Amino acid sequence: MRRVIICIIVSLLIFPTTLLGGNKDRRKSYENWENYEIVTIKVGTEGTKFVKVWGYGRTVDKAVMQAKKNAIHACLFRGLPGSTSAMATPAICSGANAFAENEDYFINFFSAGGPYLAYCNMTTDGIPAGQDNLKVKGGYKVGIYVQILYDNLKAKMQADGLVKKLSSGF
Repeated sequence: MRRVIICIIVSLLIFPTTLLGGNKDRRKSYENWENYEIVTIKVGTEGTKFVKVWGYGRTVDKAVMQAKKNAIHACLFRGLPGSTSAMATPAICSGANAFAENEDYFINFFSAGGPYLAYCNMTTDGIPAGQDNLKVKGGYKVGIYVQILYDNLKAKMQADGLVKKLSSGF
């Protein structure tokens, strides 16, 4: 637990300097898939992952919605980092160009109220407070706890033909 807290503190100290480093258009940074932090808290009940993820938005509600998208995006394309209580989890879509190759599918998948919400249970009650709700220039940085239905998400990607099943052979 101590390592997780130290990692969070270090990332909070380092991240603002990278955000201020050169991106002049803040609106683009809010919508950038590379502009988020995620920490694996633990492996939840069978087939789920419990993470803390941050999102940016002009309002708190938009930042919360972006954080949910970020959690699912991390499972699909980045993988989940390891922690003292959980091993690292590789990305479901392992190809380097998986998003670009299926861009229309993923634009629909991540649209407002899109299918991604079926795989993301928010476990933070109400509006986050304290260090999980920070006012930044042009909006808010919000951290939420999310339970991701990881196995269901993976099954969806397999059913839609975006990821090969292990039983399909090599």
